[in-house]
Amino acid sequence: MILNLKFDDNRDIQHLFGKYDENLKTIEKEFGVRIYRIQEGLRVDGPDDKVNQVGELFNYLLGIVKSGRSVKKRDIQYANRVAEAEKEDGLKRLSKEKIELPVKGGLITPKTKGQIEYVEAIKKFDIVFGIGPAGTGKTYLAMAMAVNALKKGLVRRIILTRPAVEAGENLGFLPGELEQKVMPYLRPLYDALYEMLEPDKVEQYAEQGIIEVAPLAYMRGRTFNEAFVILDEAQNSTPEQMKMFLTRLGFDSKTIITGDVTQSDLPSGQPIGLIEAEKVLRGVEEIKFVHLTAEDTVRHELVQKIIEAYDKYHK
Repeated sequence: MILNLKFDDNRDIQHLFGKYDENLKTIEKEFGVRIYRIQEGLRVDGPDDKVNQVGELFNYLLGIVKSGRSVKKRDIQYANRVAEAEKEDGLKRLSKEKIELPVKGGLITPKTKGQIEYVEAIKKFDIVFGIGPAGTGKTYLAMAMAVNALKKGLVRRIILTRPAVEAGENLGFLPGELEQKVMPYLRPLYDALYEMLEPDKVEQYAEQGIIEVAPLAYMRGRTFNEAFVILDEAQNSTPEQMKMFLTRLGFDSKTIITGDVTQSDLPSGQPIGLIEAEKVLRGVEEIKFVHLTAEDTVRHELVQKIIEAYDKYHK
């Protein structure tokens, strides 16, 4: 099958094709097609299904370029993962699922089948569990959806929380007041916020109580209305803490719980609240559990190999 693709903007073509057409070479390698430059644009030659996938791929990559960002090799590799899982239908969903939030000159986009499912679940359900290994975008995508909801006026507040599991033994030896002691546990949440908002905006929202970052223990006895609430590192919560947190949900709010059940820091033998929550709540239709895997890793490609190696070793 042969497909001719036309492009109107020479500036877009430069960002799309890459330096010395390196992106075209990556597409040829990943999708098993041949790509030729023609006067109007490109000619793609190969098996029907692969050519159709490449056609959808260029729609996705053009969206990246239009957002102001150059196409990277990893964008093509992630898209290929989606294509392998769902053929061109997956790439159509990938093109559609963009979070309208400028980050370093571009838009945040779910890049794998699991991430697309995760973002769609957050849109549809009021309580979503994102469970999976490091680097799969569990917290980052939830934070992006929270900031997006705040900017669109869908919620009035963002509440970000984490368990400080070492509080019983180690925090007392750290200098400073309680808030200074727990700050190291909350720093990753601030790091993500600073990628999505200007630092002065984060400080302004924090002073106004629009954004709150606090340890899980601070959530007891509260109810959150018109809020986007995220519990991160939930594998470090006890069953009692998890139940307490889940019952904070108020009207017009969303609650997202993220965690990796293979990396709990709770004492040996201590029940893990995240594991118990899935056993207890899996039959509740209004609650969605999304399981991400090493296939959804979007960090350095070595991270995916490390996760897979550990999984294989423990099995």
